[in-house]
Amino acid sequence: MAEFANYLTHLDCGLTGERHEAHQVHGLSKAAKPLLARYDLDAIKAGADRDAIWARDTGFWKWRELLPVEHSRNVCALGEVDTPLIPLNHLHKNAAVIVKDEGRLPTGSFKARGLALAVAMARELGLSHLAMPTNGNAGSALAAYASRIGIETTVVCPDDTPAINIEETELQSAKVYKANGLINACGAWVKAGADKGLWFDLSTLKEPYRIEGKKTMGLELAAQLGWTLPDVIFYPTGGGTGLIGMWKAFAELIALGWLNKNDLPRMVAVQASGCAPIVRAYDAGERFAAPWEDAHTFAAGIRVPAAIGDFLILDAVRDSGGFAIAVDDKAIEAARRNVAKNEGLLLCPEGAATYAAYLAARKSGQVSSGERAVLFNCATGLKYPMPDAGQALDLANPA
Repeated sequence: MAEFANYLTHLDCGLTGERHEAHQVHGLSKAAKPLLARYDLDAIKAGADRDAIWARDTGFWKWRELLPVEHSRNVCALGEVDTPLIPLNHLHKNAAVIVKDEGRLPTGSFKARGLALAVAMARELGLSHLAMPTNGNAGSALAAYASRIGIETTVVCPDDTPAINIEETELQSAKVYKANGLINACGAWVKAGADKGLWFDLSTLKEPYRIEGKKTMGLELAAQLGWTLPDVIFYPTGGGTGLIGMWKAFAELIALGWLNKNDLPRMVAVQASGCAPIVRAYDAGERFAAPWEDAHTFAAGIRVPAAIGDFLILDAVRDSGGFAIAVDDKAIEAARRNVAKNEGLLLCPEGAATYAAYLAARKSGQVSSGERAVLFNCATGLKYPMPDAGQALDLANPA
């Protein structure tokens, strides 16, 4: 991989705009809010060509001019690819409904994007032990990339996290704890250890670089669609890093002159009705979301009772003219089966939630049949429990 040309200039507090120095270890801002990486976009515009960048074959690492990593030796690659766009042609013959299937990435989920960048920056900044809470896929991505580059990891997850996520995380060298609490309680445990100096807290949006990896979904999507964007994007929203990251990516592309500002999509935050703090705050006209009590849904990746970037999610949704929507577990499971049986595409529960939300939005008139919609499937469906299947066949008794 070629040496990086680094254009990172500083970081801003996402709430107050207070400036923080680049190339230093940072957690949250002084206001206890997420930090956002900023770049010399004028220099990038003068020295980089969008089509030449898109022609590179290194997956999301191709966007190195818009990433914070300074030295290519710190990149921990595991065979990253550009994830495909798969139209749902059988279910929607007269509408452009497209799934972006992030399950094709290393460790089988979009968490690879954010954790690859966070781990690379951790190595660049001299960190040796990383810890985080997870509902499953983030933990396995952290373990994979950290073991690849020689960094110690500790992961804590709710004890009902899918077994395969726990097993793959530990197999890839992380020390894993199963806790009797939800992800926000696991996060408090990780923070307590970080406060004691045991490790660096890599929780969602509590460090600045996972969002930079997730924003590559937006960069990649724009390039795949010929430097345009769909009318609407449905995104499964727990911590919301990807939604925030994509909205940031679109702003950077517009500033570079690589994207027309009139092409911006409506951003839709999709949550489960059993854990919908962003939807409740959106409906109430609030900028911050109160924690959700008694959170429950089998779509574990969006079972996040409180998101530290809540205001950034809600800002992106409102600024784009989008909306927040909740769907129940019954609708999510029906969507998963429907897409599998009719399209041959096995969605994860969180990805199925976006299809359930699309159907609900079509029914309510929030989205029309003539609009191009992209739904994010955030992980391979192979990681999740499936219904019992198969019928007994007695080969000794010819039918």
